[in-house]
Amino acid sequence: MISSSAVASLVPYGWDEAWADEFAPHASEGLLPGRVVRVDRGQCDVITADGVVRADTAFVTPHDPMRVVCTGDWVAVDPGGNPRYVRTYLPRRTAFVRSTSSKRSEGQILAANVDHAVVAVSLALEVDLGRIERFLALAWESGAQPVVVLTKADLVPDPVALSYLVQDVETAAPGVPVLTVSALHGEGLDMLVALVAGGTSVLLGQSGAGKSTLANALLGEDVMDVRAARDVDGKGRHTTTTRNLLALPGGGVLIDTPGLRGVGLFDAETGVGQVFTEIQELAGECRFHDCAHESEPGCAVLAAVDSGELPVRRLESYRKLVRENQWIVAKTDARVRAELRRDWKRKGAAGKAAMEAKRRGWR
Repeated sequence: MISSSAVASLVPYGWDEAWADEFAPHASEGLLPGRVVRVDRGQCDVITADGVVRADTAFVTPHDPMRVVCTGDWVAVDPGGNPRYVRTYLPRRTAFVRSTSSKRSEGQILAANVDHAVVAVSLALEVDLGRIERFLALAWESGAQPVVVLTKADLVPDPVALSYLVQDVETAAPGVPVLTVSALHGEGLDMLVALVAGGTSVLLGQSGAGKSTLANALLGEDVMDVRAARDVDGKGRHTTTTRNLLALPGGGVLIDTPGLRGVGLFDAETGVGQVFTEIQELAGECRFHDCAHESEPGCAVLAAVDSGELPVRRLESYRKLVRENQWIVAKTDARVRAELRRDWKRKGAAGKAAMEAKRRGWR
């Protein structure tokens, strides 16, 4: 049985009755509950009723990289001993996963049991809407609610220009809150503090996006190291090198991550569809149920592009993410591989027929 004092010490880190029910079988074995705040080379720091303890993950290090212990996991640890061991982790409510490499079909889990995925985007550079859409696809797929935070808003002093930037991002992020924040001056933080107070949030973005500065602003103290971004391209060095879980003074928990240079999709079909909801809705009006939205007659998506209702950039971004996701899934799914081969053959035959028709017209 877990003591009331142990429960009270874990509540700020997200412990609730549902987690207590999940942990009950392990409590009967004398194990202690805790949440992983940091993982490093087979070891992890776990917040428990005894404070932060160092534990070995040797018992839960399978060959599947998706099943390794990660920051945000709730685990069962030995009550004592040197070293202590993590014996198991509780079933994850959500998991933020990306592809490990373009040449492999493995996923890398970045954070577990996340309620909000906060995508930090620096206004010091031209906003890359395609990259935002990529982050959002992964966020939706994880089961978390995404939020886009445009950082360094003080660098865009013209309110009209800032308004246009926000509108562009909102178009690329349907159903997603878009906040503008200047951590330097404390502007816009109130809304973000209120939003992240209700659970666990993971902070995502490229190096130089201002994540560490934003984390310090939310924490109310300089916990994370901050380095200036390069003036030439606005990029920064990795000031955060591991994923760290921290309790926020206003409530909620924050997981800060290193800057992500590569954000590969990993089986994120649902997430991609969520990002491009307008294309999904238009696709339902196409003449053919398997319309690829390329040159088919009666394609409602292409008609929307022609009328100006759907921006060309959105369709191109959608196609790119769909292709990438299919390619990743096809590595481990024979059915998807067969479908892609048939599609390639169909397109090849159509191309040959078109070229033959042109040659005949030239004669």
